[in-house]
Amino acid sequence: MKATEMMKLASKLIAPESGSANAELQMADSNPPFEKTYEALLGSSGKSDEEPAKSGRGAAVAENLPLIDLGRLEKVGCEREECKREIVEASKGWGFFQVKNHGISKELLERISVEQTKVFRQPFEKKQNKKLSAFSPDSYRWGAPTATSLQQLSWSEAFHIPLAADHGHTTVHNDEHSLRWTIEEFAEAVSNLAQRLARILGEEAGEKSSYFADNCSSRTCYLRLNRYPPCPISSKVFGLMPHTDSDFLTILYQDQVGGLQLLRDGRWITVKPIQDALIVNIGDLFQAWSNGAYKSVEHRVMTNSKVERFSVAYFMCPSHETVIESFQQPSMYRKFSFREFRQQVQEDVKTMGCKIGLPRFLNGCNLEA
Repeated sequence: MKATEMMKLASKLIAPESGSANAELQMADSNPPFEKTYEALLGSSGKSDEEPAKSGRGAAVAENLPLIDLGRLEKVGCEREECKREIVEASKGWGFFQVKNHGISKELLERISVEQTKVFRQPFEKKQNKKLSAFSPDSYRWGAPTATSLQQLSWSEAFHIPLAADHGHTTVHNDEHSLRWTIEEFAEAVSNLAQRLARILGEEAGEKSSYFADNCSSRTCYLRLNRYPPCPISSKVFGLMPHTDSDFLTILYQDQVGGLQLLRDGRWITVKPIQDALIVNIGDLFQAWSNGAYKSVEHRVMTNSKVERFSVAYFMCPSHETVIESFQQPSMYRKFSFREFRQQVQEDVKTMGCKIGLPRFLNGCNLEA
């Protein structure tokens, strides 16, 4: 399929014509039952529309993220070094930046958009009942099972895909072959990009350039397909509640709908989508590993009352046994394994409704549960 034909198909899948009854029925059939499942939470919010600031959402301002042209890394001399310097400065000052000329083809980005839209268009019951053989049985997630308030509810669904999963002996349909093949191709391309960026950041910090290649392989990382359905109470509920990422690096490809926001200097910044650009953000592990030099920044996704949003996120993670320890002393954080970090995050979400993250691992800090 040519790129132009694929874009037309993606447009039809992502934004069905408003007058199409079949399209509306298809979307309704695929949406998770948020209203029914969280009826008690939604009812307790009252009928009047709260101000965003009162619900903890806060007002946001539009501001451009650093946009870095990675094509300059192919140059020699000053231009290459300037590009590396921009990557380091953005990671220290923002914790977020966008990249263009990143080496992932427009055709592959269009293809992953089409494939993820098709899989989310499956009936909810099929997704919920784990009947998609292209993924592991527990990959589908939606909402927030532990939410006790609207501020803890995420109006979204996702397929969280361990790249180590082996489906080689599973019988799949032709369309699932296409999905799996596209995911594998995309994961390999974005993994190479993540390794390249991490190597630059590691070398700047004075660490061995092989650290990330040794500890973050294709079998330890994850890909997450995200969909944010239209939300009738978009002023009260997050698409994804505020959080930081529990990895080294996250690389995100999003559509043009928008909704991603990050916290900077006490203000929420709205990230304006740039066609074919990728968003890169620092995760908790990189902040701890760099002794706080690189910033893992809180971010969130806002809901939209009329339009659905799609994104694909790649999480650069080490093996569970990998010990995270700063090479700089004295260290802000005690050393910990990735397994220990994940278990603590899961425990906090279960018992407190939200992630605590790195503050739990500060040296000399003993936070009570």
